[in-house]
Amino acid sequence: MKQLSVEHLLGIKYLNKDDIDLIFETANHFKEVINRPIKKVPSLRDITIANLFFENSTRTKLSFELAEKRLSSDIINFSASQSSLKKGETLIDTVNNILAMKVDIVVMRHPNVGAGVFLSKHIDAKIINAGDGTHEHPTQALLDSYSIKEKLGSIKGKKIVIVGDVLHSRVALSNIFALKLQGAEVKVCGPTTLIPKHIESLGVKVETNIQKALEWCDVANVLRVQHERMDVKYFPSTREYTQLFGINNEILDNLGKKITIMHPGPINRGVEITSEVADSNQSIILNQVENGVAVRMAVIYLLAQQIKR
Repeated sequence: MKQLSVEHLLGIKYLNKDDIDLIFETANHFKEVINRPIKKVPSLRDITIANLFFENSTRTKLSFELAEKRLSSDIINFSASQSSLKKGETLIDTVNNILAMKVDIVVMRHPNVGAGVFLSKHIDAKIINAGDGTHEHPTQALLDSYSIKEKLGSIKGKKIVIVGDVLHSRVALSNIFALKLQGAEVKVCGPTTLIPKHIESLGVKVETNIQKALEWCDVANVLRVQHERMDVKYFPSTREYTQLFGINNEILDNLGKKITIMHPGPINRGVEITSEVADSNQSIILNQVENGVAVRMAVIYLLAQQIKR
C-alpha cells in the first residue's frame, strides 16, 4: 500500500506532489463513503484521536470531529478556554497528560507559529496541524485544491487568485504551497498593507486591482478580513475595503466569463463578498465544506496506517 512521505501533517511545505495525489485518491474513496446511507467505516476502530484547540474554531473542529467519527475512532476533545492552561500548565504538560491516556493522533490548532513542529519533536503521537498562528493550515489548502480539481478537472496550468487579507492568513500560505506544487499559476490581490513584503519570493505575483485580478483568473479564493489579528489599522474603513476589494454580482457580470468563487469561511457577508455571490452557482463554498470531511478522513487514515502496534 502507498504511504505518505511524512510522519505528521505539519504543513504543505513538507509534502511532495505524490503525497497530495495519494491524499486526493484516498479522499475520493471516502467521499463515496460519506454519500452512502451508512456513512461510517470501521477503519480506525482501535485509534484514539485528541482534538486540541488552543484557539476558537467552529468549522475546522466540527469537520475533524465528523471525519474521525466516520472512521470509527475514539475521540477526546480539549478546549483551551476550559483547560488548565489558564492555570499556567505548559503545552508539553497538557499533551503528556493526554498521551498518558494512550492517544495515537493529535489534531492541534494553536496561536503560535510552529507549535505542531515543536510538539512532533517531543511526543510520539502523529500530529495534524489544524492551523498554527498566521503560518499554515494544511488541511484547508488540501480541501481547497481538491475542490478546484473536482470543479475544473485539474489544477495544472490553472490561474488562481487569492483575494483579501493575505498577511494574517494561514490559509493563503498553505494554498500557495499546494497550488504551486500542483502546477497552478498564483496571484494575490488586496490592499498593499495586507500583502506580505516578500511574497513574490514564493513564486506568486501581486495584483492590487481587483478587476484585473478577476479578469486574469479561473478561480478566486476570497479570504476573510481578520480584524481579530489586527493590532493597527491596515485600511481606512470596512466600507472602503468593500468598495475596492469586495466581490459582487456587478463585477462578476462585467467579466465576460464565468469564474469559480471559493471562500474558506467564516464569511463576512457584505464585506469581502456579497450574499448573492456566496450563494450563486459560481460559488463552490458548500462543496469545500463537504470535501473538507473527505480530505480530513484521508489524512487521518493515511497517518494512522503508519502507527506501529
